Amino acid sequence: MEIKSMTTKDVKSEKRPTVLITGGSKGIGFDLAKQFAMHGYNLVLAARSETDLRQAAGQLENEFGCVVTIYPFDLTADDSSTELHRQVIDKGIQVDVLVNNAGMGDVGPFAKSDLDRQLNMLRLNIVTLTSLTRLFLPAMIERGNGRILNVASLAAYFAGGSNWASYVASKHYVLAFTRGMARELAGTGVKVTALCPGATPTSFAGQAGANTMPIYRWMPKLTPARVALAGYRATMAGRTTSVPGLLNKVFALLGELPPRSIAQWVFGILTRTSSATATETRRAL
Repeated sequence: MEIKSMTTKDVKSEKRPTVLITGGSKGIGFDLAKQFAMHGYNLVLAARSETDLRQAAGQLENEFGCVVTIYPFDLTADDSSTELHRQVIDKGIQVDVLVNNAGMGDVGPFAKSDLDRQLNMLRLNIVTLTSLTRLFLPAMIERGNGRILNVASLAAYFAGGSNWASYVASKHYVLAFTRGMARELAGTGVKVTALCPGATPTSFAGQAGANTMPIYRWMPKLTPARVALAGYRATMAGRTTSVPGLLNKVFALLGELPPRSIAQWVFGILTRTSSATATETRRAL
């Protein structure tokens, strides 16, 4: 698979650290890019839409004077992670921070879901995240310094909940994987963080059908900028988890406490939606 990379400046022209952000052209990913740029980082952004990436890169370079390299391609493709890693390394870019932000969701009864969409979601949420971590981590360990931010979800605390079963399971994997890696990497100088946002008004909510759920409608929503700030601070501080928002923290705590069956039952009620409503919402976007 051929991947095009574009930058308007010489990547080696400035002695700045570099962050690689998947899904960095929109939503929380774009606001994370802003946070890192304003703190002196050059950016490598990977996402599907070249148009969105070019627009994001232009805005970030103009506002922050950073170098932005973009890779427009489909992160659900089988060889996407290895090809991205190869091209970044071949370009001479040292990735100091890896942000696994790209993700998909799918709301509704699993038996009525679209299988291709389900499999693409699992590839993106689990396989791509795991592959990129494995590919970029050894160099960080060798240098004795690095940060990895995995964007999970508040839903990760409610694994086993219905109506969003595979998505919730995929985000629970991200949280569990992050916690395991944080322990494994103790003493190496590399820190791993899971960002677990609750309801956030981005295009993701509509594409996943999440905005049809009762919990999305009544829960307080944090802006992508606030979520990104919390994620940046947690990453730099080396904290293992970050749940932005007081009410979200309460929900996360409830999800951790036994008996989990009660939390799963409540989550099922709060995320209940008709598959038809969720499907029609996704088609409209």
